[in-house]
Amino acid sequence: MELVSRRNLLAVTAGGALVAAAAKAQAQSFGNPDLPPEGAASTAQDPASITDPGSQNPALASQFPSAQSPPSTDVGSMALPWASFNNAPKRIQGGGWARQVTQKDFSIAEEISGVNMRLTAGGIRELHWHLATEWAYMTYGNCRITVLDEQGRAYVADVKEGDLWYFPAGLPHSLQGLGPDGCEFVICFDDGKASEFNTLLLTDWMAHTPPHVLAKNFGIPAEQFSKIPLHDLYIFQGKLPGPLAADRQAVTSPLGAPPYPFTFSLGAMKPLRQTKGGEVRVADSSNFTVSKRIAAALVTVHPGGLRELHWHPNADEWQYWIKGKGRMTVFNTGPNAVTMDFNPGDIGYVKRAQGHYVENTGDTDLMVLEVFRSDRFEDVALSDWLSHTPPALVAQHLNLDTSTIRRIPNDKPLVMPD
Repeated sequence: MELVSRRNLLAVTAGGALVAAAAKAQAQSFGNPDLPPEGAASTAQDPASITDPGSQNPALASQFPSAQSPPSTDVGSMALPWASFNNAPKRIQGGGWARQVTQKDFSIAEEISGVNMRLTAGGIRELHWHLATEWAYMTYGNCRITVLDEQGRAYVADVKEGDLWYFPAGLPHSLQGLGPDGCEFVICFDDGKASEFNTLLLTDWMAHTPPHVLAKNFGIPAEQFSKIPLHDLYIFQGKLPGPLAADRQAVTSPLGAPPYPFTFSLGAMKPLRQTKGGEVRVADSSNFTVSKRIAAALVTVHPGGLRELHWHPNADEWQYWIKGKGRMTVFNTGPNAVTMDFNPGDIGYVKRAQGHYVENTGDTDLMVLEVFRSDRFEDVALSDWLSHTPPALVAQHLNLDTSTIRRIPNDKPLVMPD
């Protein structure tokens, strides 16, 4: 039997002490890995550290508990991933209103800008077109849309809550609220700088074209244009349109109809994934063929549930929080991690490939719209990665045993229950 030398014994003892110290340090840092420690948990011996005797806006502060007292795991300084339509000024006119959040208001939102619009029954968003692609989700009511494609083929359709439309850049279109109470919707443009208030409008162009040119162009006497508006209409109150079939018949062209519909029923489609935690529906170019520049996922998370830890490798994520209450943490290199609370009407934004999750913190279903400047929806789930990596390799990274590793979901649930 080999004798254990004093030097070997000391080495073994020292090694054991180091392992014990490491284990103790790990136990102390669980849920708070950074030094100096952050968060309210670190103030137990000095509770005055968390007090805030300065000026307060309780109504606003109460909406952001995670900002007032961040989780101990938050670290660093990241661009705020929160904005909101709730404090965006409305442009109100007879027939409805609109408000927007662009990169001017929300600095990190480089790839997508957002618009929230309301049209009364009969309210018209006048004939116009954009330099950017327009994608929209109906949040309320009913709306009639018209669009003309680049080959002169017309499309007219009625959309309801949960439906989408998509207008490629440059294609002229219009929107009109239907009965009984018009509509409301959210528009996304595939450019963070794009503004709803800077569009190419029919009335603007007509008013800024000499009457004799209008006469030549349309083959109509110039005096017939004497009553055209001298200022753009943008949104105005109109008369309710007639039956959809009549409008479709009125725009029939020898060229036929466009090969693909410009609308899609996202809310009515079968979920891509449905679990005890919630469900996910996806619309991209694979099922909404015309949508070549924008993809989206409609995520429902039940109370206590979690849109699992994941990231998107192909595009930034722009979010619209439709209903419910939730919390999102975004993770980036650095390390950097920031947590914010969200309510209906809020907007979130996550840069491409940054890790994040969304947790339902309310007592009703949470519904969030995820929008991407891409022709397809892509995400990578942390659980999917770890469950498809050799268990022994993962175990060495996380100090877990392989039996625990094998319990990680391997079917990419997307939404996890409480």
